[in-house]
Amino acid sequence: MILALACLALLLCALPLLMFVKNMPLFCDPIEQLDVQAKQHQPGVSLLIPARDEQASIADCLQAALVSEAIDLEVIVLDDNSEDQTAAIVESFCQQDERVHLIQGQGLPDGWNGKQYACSQLAQAASKDHLAFIDADVRLANNALAKLAHYLADNDLGLVSAFPRQITASWSEHWLIPMMHFILLGYLPLQRMRQMADPSLAAGCGQLFLTTAEAYRQAGTHQAIRNSRHDGIMLPRAYRSAGLMSDVVDGTALAEVRMYEGAAQVARGLLKNASEGIAQPKLILVFSVLLLGCSLLPLGVVIAAAITHQWLALAIAAVAVIMGQVPRLYAAGKFRQSWFGAFCHVPATTMFVALQWQALLNQLMGRKVTWRGRST
Repeated sequence: MILALACLALLLCALPLLMFVKNMPLFCDPIEQLDVQAKQHQPGVSLLIPARDEQASIADCLQAALVSEAIDLEVIVLDDNSEDQTAAIVESFCQQDERVHLIQGQGLPDGWNGKQYACSQLAQAASKDHLAFIDADVRLANNALAKLAHYLADNDLGLVSAFPRQITASWSEHWLIPMMHFILLGYLPLQRMRQMADPSLAAGCGQLFLTTAEAYRQAGTHQAIRNSRHDGIMLPRAYRSAGLMSDVVDGTALAEVRMYEGAAQVARGLLKNASEGIAQPKLILVFSVLLLGCSLLPLGVVIAAAITHQWLALAIAAVAVIMGQVPRLYAAGKFRQSWFGAFCHVPATTMFVALQWQALLNQLMGRKVTWRGRST
């Protein structure tokens, strides 16, 4: 029995490791190798930023965006009924730079998620051929929008999303935020995703999207995902459902963001949209087996084999433990993630799976996690 479990653990650890090895160049190379200096055309980009109580971050966001190079830029910020100084800060930028515009958000209609309605209003106010949606805590590199716009055109895409470098500070952030990369690169076949417009292969990061205005209309705008909290998956899925291709790339050199601060925010942030991702009845059991099988299971088998003196099982399980650790260590080096978080892969994965089950329970009981004062 223990030997069989050791072999199972080895197989479950081999899957994400092999997928990582195959996916990493596909994920990283397209942007790293793109030379925007060789491009003659400067695309027009409307940078669209929904902002609700973002006084701590909006100034840095705008300062980074306004030094963007090789594009014709306009920046539109929607003040989504903020109760702090967000609007006043943006207004000061409007007075200094004519490319910056502030609009006031309307009341949230029934059936809409707050962020999706804000993005819909922003898109209506945009005047450029390309629309870039970013969160207010994202800091863009000066070539980020140009690279994404040219990548979109060169690959005949409707939508491209980039994963910014994730800044983490607390232990919970170190542990759990890098799980985004682990799941994306360990279980999504990127090559197949780029060959097929299957909506089930949709992937993205809601912190940074770029599309053309025409493709955005064809995909149904944010109206198509109006009640969703998980635009990272649902917006690319809307494009693919409309027959348009979407892609996801490494944005470590394009932008950085601190998504959540502290354990409470991390937990609520993961819980609020999990039911549209892994925490679905048809997926959660499969992913629980996959994730715990490449983290907790190998360690458990090592302990059991050592206690019962089953040395072959111990050797196989020990190899599985190492294999299970490699993707997190690989990602930590490549994406400048926390080494502490990488070495805590087992408790991090266990906690992540527990949060998915909590999200499913919340859904079944009709409970919604409040985020920025809203449950929608």
